[in-house]
Amino acid sequence: MLEFFAKVVAISSSGALAPGPLSAATATIGVQKGWKGGFMVSLGHFVVEAPIVFLIAFFVSLATIDALMKPLAILGGGMLILFGYLTIKSALSKERSKVKTNFNPFLTGVLLTALNPFFIAWWFSVGSMLVVDSTILFGSLGAVLLLASHVWIDFAWLSLIAYLTSLKGIMEKFHRAILFLLGLLVLFFGLDYLHFAFLNTNLI
Repeated sequence: MLEFFAKVVAISSSGALAPGPLSAATATIGVQKGWKGGFMVSLGHFVVEAPIVFLIAFFVSLATIDALMKPLAILGGGMLILFGYLTIKSALSKERSKVKTNFNPFLTGVLLTALNPFFIAWWFSVGSMLVVDSTILFGSLGAVLLLASHVWIDFAWLSLIAYLTSLKGIMEKFHRAILFLLGLLVLFFGLDYLHFAFLNTNLI
C-alpha cells in the first residue's frame, strides 16, 4: 500500500513540478496575490481534475480489471517514458517559460488545466493505470484515495510558487535537481509498466 502511495507521489510530482503555463501563470499571479493566489489556481485546477479522475474510475468499473491491465500498462508505460524524458530535458534546459495572464487565479487554474492537451492525455493514459491500481488495492474508494494522494502536491507546489513569485538562483537550481531525479523515477516506472505488460511481472 505504501509503495502505491509513493509511486503516486513520485509520478504526480514530476508533473506538478514541471515548468509550464500553469506554473508560470501562478508565478505571475503570486507577485500581487501571494500564496493565496497559488491556492486559488490549484482550486481551479482541482475543479477540472477531480471529475476526470472519477470519470475514468467509472469506465474502469464497467470493464474487467484483467482486460484493462495490459493495454493501459503499454499506453501508460510509453507515456511515462516520454514524460520522464521531457521532464529530464526540462530540468537540463536553461530556458524558462514566461506566461502572463489577466485572468483571476481560479479561472486561470480552470482554463489552463481544461485547455491543456498534455494534462488530458496524461490522465487518460498514465492516470488510467493509476486508477486501475488504486481500484485493485482499495476497491470503490480507490479513486478517492488516489485523488487525495495526488492533489495535495498541486496545492502545495502552486502555493509555494506563488509565494516565491519566481524560480531564480538557488531555488531554480534546487528545482531543476528535483525535476531531474523525478524524471529518472518516472522513466523507471514507465519501464516497470512495460515490463509488466510484456512479461507479466514488475521490476520491483
